[in-house]
Amino acid sequence: MVNSSPARRSYNYVPSSPLSEILYTDRNSEARHKQMLEASRREHERVHQLAKKALEDHRREEERRQIVELERREQERIRKEKELAAERKRLHELQAQKIEIPPEPPKPKTAPTPTAPASGAFGAKAPTTSTSTASAASAATSSAFGAKPLTSASQTSAGPSTQPAATTSATKSSTQPAPAAPSNPFGQAPSKPAASQQPAAVASPFAAALQKTSSPFVQAQAQAPAATASSPFAAAAKQAPAQQQNGATGSQAPAKAAPRGPDRYEVIHKNLKDLRRLMMDQAKQNPALKNRMGDMRREIRKIIGQLTNGAGAKGNSVQIKRIQHLIKEALVNDVRSQLVDPSILVLEPREPQQGAENNGEVPSLFLYLLNIFAKTAINQFINEAGPRPETADPVGVTVAAIFAEPSFLWRGKSLIDILLAKFRVVCPVLFGHNGNEKYEDGRRRLGWHKEGGSWVPEQQHFDRMTGLGAGYAAISLRNFNRSKKKNPFPPTNYWTAFARIVNTPPAEISNTQAIVLKAMIQHYDGKFLEAYGNAAREALRIALVDFPRKCPAQTPATQSLQVLAQTLKKESLLIIV
Repeated sequence: MVNSSPARRSYNYVPSSPLSEILYTDRNSEARHKQMLEASRREHERVHQLAKKALEDHRREEERRQIVELERREQERIRKEKELAAERKRLHELQAQKIEIPPEPPKPKTAPTPTAPASGAFGAKAPTTSTSTASAASAATSSAFGAKPLTSASQTSAGPSTQPAATTSATKSSTQPAPAAPSNPFGQAPSKPAASQQPAAVASPFAAALQKTSSPFVQAQAQAPAATASSPFAAAAKQAPAQQQNGATGSQAPAKAAPRGPDRYEVIHKNLKDLRRLMMDQAKQNPALKNRMGDMRREIRKIIGQLTNGAGAKGNSVQIKRIQHLIKEALVNDVRSQLVDPSILVLEPREPQQGAENNGEVPSLFLYLLNIFAKTAINQFINEAGPRPETADPVGVTVAAIFAEPSFLWRGKSLIDILLAKFRVVCPVLFGHNGNEKYEDGRRRLGWHKEGGSWVPEQQHFDRMTGLGAGYAAISLRNFNRSKKKNPFPPTNYWTAFARIVNTPPAEISNTQAIVLKAMIQHYDGKFLEAYGNAAREALRIALVDFPRKCPAQTPATQSLQVLAQTLKKESLLIIV
């Protein structure tokens, strides 16, 4: 019937679904429980197997990833080792390569010309060593402290000179008046000679300015004879050929050059090494000398390292007094060191002076400590003043104070030749030596240092030369005007070294000379001007303007001089262009 309710179902109807089996059967029976437990066990076993399989798969995947990572690392290690092996192979190939620096070719001999060469920017060349000094230096061939003692320079007599004198052709005196002399660069006109007299030789262009400028170093200049010019080149300028009344120069026959003896400074340096060996031999037999000598040596080195910059002589007075005390103790000779003749350690022969504290032999320990002091000062210039040239000043003050001490003089003069002998070995440029830096022999003449049998790098060489140039200026530009002591190394030595560099022929100029010249000027232009006034200003112009221009090749070393000129113009208002 449509829209009629469904037939009522009987409550005794039992469904045929599994749920009906659970609900309507005896679900609490033992058989039913066993059936359900078995089904649960099978399901648990199935899930357990799936979990074990998933875990095993995960473990295998992790192991595979680890193997891949280890393989990648090993490949990276092998790649790096191959690169390292290749780099080492290239390094060994480079180390095996050795380029020999060829020896410097001999200079062509030029025929002597009858006319005298033109004077340099500072006048004539520096005075050469006298014949007596050269013969005395050549006589020092054996060891100074060996079985045969070295004959001192004062005991050797110079033989008669075999060099023929230069003859000048006679010229007839003309009644024509002499031409006007060139004007002096500093505004002082020279006086005209009489018509019947021969005019005097042309002096250095700085002689007039030096006479007009009052130098604070009056003490050093007052001791020179009145006939000697203030410029260190006046003696050499007098040797120039005299100008005749008609303006022509007399013909001069070429003189045969005398054979050159050994460098006296090199002989002194060798004698200092012999002195050191003598002290070592004495120390083996004298325990008191050995102990005290070692303590003094270490104390001097420590004191030199404690010098402070910018404090001046008063700021380092404590250190100076300690060094003086040590050297005076050696001079007293309580440890009984052997007596030695100091004449083997001086440049020129000396005669005994009346009233001098030391006229004869002195204790070898005294000379040994002076040698240690000089060596330590040189090392301080090289190691500290190379990168910082301003640190050379306190060392220069100390050196001047020690060698000026009256009790340390020998026959009235300083023993600073011990220090200069070391300067001559490490910085020959200051003493007029030059060379080509591209050749072995040229580097030796320039003082290029070797380490382990090989030349040091160029920058290290330039740092050494910078420190030594600044140290030389710090010693030679000291003002002793207010001191009762005698200046052991007056400013004329600075002028001489300065002139030797700037008067170098253009073809022989080296970068080493430019570096040393810059170090001598930087931080010391004020002291140079204080000593020589207008002459120093002209010398600075020649060094910083003319000298770089005449260099055949413009290098960073020579260009640094031009940069220094601009720096002085900005900082010191010093216009030298």
